[in-house]
Amino acid sequence: MFETFRNAWKTEELRKRLIFTFIILVLFRLGCAIPVPFINNVALDAMFSTGNMLTYLNMMSGGAMSQCTLFALGIMPYINASIIIQLLTVAIPALENMAKEGPEGQKKIQRITRYSGAVLGVLLAVGYYFILRRMGALKYTEGAAGIFAAVVIVLCFTAGSMLVVWLGEQIDDRGIGNGISLIIFAGIVARWSDLYNTFMGILYMAQTQPLYYVLIPVLVVLAIAAIVFVVVFTNAERRVPVQYAKRVVGRKMYGGQASYVPIKVNMSGVMPIIFASSLCSIPGTIGSFISVDAAEHPLLYSFFHSFNYTSVLYVVIYLMLIVAFNYFYVAIQYNPVEIANNLRKNNGAIPGIRPGKPTSDFIVRILNKITLIGAFFLALVAVMPIVLGNLTGVSIQLGGTSLLIVVGVALDAGRSMESFMLMRHHKGFLE
Repeated sequence: MFETFRNAWKTEELRKRLIFTFIILVLFRLGCAIPVPFINNVALDAMFSTGNMLTYLNMMSGGAMSQCTLFALGIMPYINASIIIQLLTVAIPALENMAKEGPEGQKKIQRITRYSGAVLGVLLAVGYYFILRRMGALKYTEGAAGIFAAVVIVLCFTAGSMLVVWLGEQIDDRGIGNGISLIIFAGIVARWSDLYNTFMGILYMAQTQPLYYVLIPVLVVLAIAAIVFVVVFTNAERRVPVQYAKRVVGRKMYGGQASYVPIKVNMSGVMPIIFASSLCSIPGTIGSFISVDAAEHPLLYSFFHSFNYTSVLYVVIYLMLIVAFNYFYVAIQYNPVEIANNLRKNNGAIPGIRPGKPTSDFIVRILNKITLIGAFFLALVAVMPIVLGNLTGVSIQLGGTSLLIVVGVALDAGRSMESFMLMRHHKGFLE
């Protein structure tokens, strides 16, 4: 990775792209430090002291939401809109046909996603405004001043979210890597300063229990092992062998070579964890919003407060949702029948498997096994920090979602630089 970056820096075009990407990320972090007006900062700390959806959104925005800054919503409205449009593309024939129209169709889908993200941004901004009002974090809530404050806050949140999308698109056009992913990456890395608080917490507890001094090297070793584990499984794939038949066109013979169909172990990426985290955080967020009294409604109070990061119920439901969403996401992304038809059209076949339905059934069987392995991998990465935090009593800031996103974006950026250098030097034609 470092060797790739050093070689890329030597190329003038790539150096300009890297500098431009860095400037955009700096602008994003500056926007995360500009607070919106009419906010009472004293009441904000209590809102993010418990593990609810606000804590999760705050992590995705790089801490901007806990400070009520211009980029408080971050990229989440656009991500949610892209997921919804992606799911609707499978269900609505008009969108499916539009997605198959090539670059022009993709531009239309992108435009629809952008407008949908703006609508979701307005809805999330309004919802976050009412949460701020409910928690007493606003300076003005009544009369003309309250209406003006509400309009300004909602517009600032919405405009900031769309500005983040625009910054990501600028990286796509003139920078390196995927702009949206790099912005999420920058936000998560900015939050890793909280690791210092974790370290200081361990040292504080070690004053009374010296055994905690042993915990520091253990956590370092586990962090390194987790990074290596995520890198290996992110790149892991099952290669299904394919043999192409020979055919004569004019005086030339084509085909006859062997290839393979790659099936990645972690095909769905971090999406199942994002879906599962969002759903598991909803009850806790609702509970903090409506403030159920424990004496008057003990059952409701127990239900809402059982969905926190330290409860066994949360971990169990979290695991089940990750597995379920992983199967669901792979099912809408991977079409074995289409792959079998494409192989048959190109005179390709899997050795020992007849073309057509037997080929699609064979791919389905492999896909089910790979999906199960990928689901267990995602569940292990997501739940292990929670389990370690409960066992040690130390809040593990480096969550599974953050680790997967950071590793995935870093690997993708490395591949982007390698592809640019490959096109620049034309190695394939010289070797």
